[in-house]
Amino acid sequence: MQIIDISKDIAKCEIYSGDPPVKMKRTSDISRGDLYNLTEITTGLHNGTHYDAPLHFIKDGHSAEKADLSVFIGECWVVETPAGAVTGEFVNEHFPKGAKRVLMKGGGKSYLLESAAEEIAFGGVQLLGTDALSVGAEGTEAAAHNALLRENVAVLESLDLENVKEGKYFLLAQPLKISGAEAAPVRAVLIGDFIFWSGTKT
Repeated sequence: MQIIDISKDIAKCEIYSGDPPVKMKRTSDISRGDLYNLTEITTGLHNGTHYDAPLHFIKDGHSAEKADLSVFIGECWVVETPAGAVTGEFVNEHFPKGAKRVLMKGGGKSYLLESAAEEIAFGGVQLLGTDALSVGAEGTEAAAHNALLRENVAVLESLDLENVKEGKYFLLAQPLKISGAEAAPVRAVLIGDFIFWSGTKT
């Protein structure tokens, strides 16, 4: 089974402008004579690969622990997107029809215009992922996020798709269970060579 890790390392990832940095502290250390190793971590929930719940931009939206986990497991398409603005026209022409899960591979430089986010939301996509730090352009993030989150589209951000080719995969990307949180870290993987739910090799 070919398992492709598409998660960014929280301890080493790029931090979105203005977000709190990652801090790690070894509070118990075997090398200092302690019985075991124990590490304390402080991080913003949007550092590294993560899930944006509706609560991130929607006042009464649901929080991370209430996410429908079935949305994060299943057939998925990776689509190469251009650097810069992704339009509704591009989505209509290049996103697979009927796809429920789509990951945008844009070298970390693609972002959705509001028209594209609306096309995705009303086109039946249940999960939209990106290898950029945000689905929206810095300074205008609200329009794209709102268009997706108000229709309960799960948003994955800061994926690592550098070594992933465009095409069809199986996605496993469940968010951590954090009550009341607007986001949650995700360990996302793609399975590329074995359709294990049917036992059919590709």
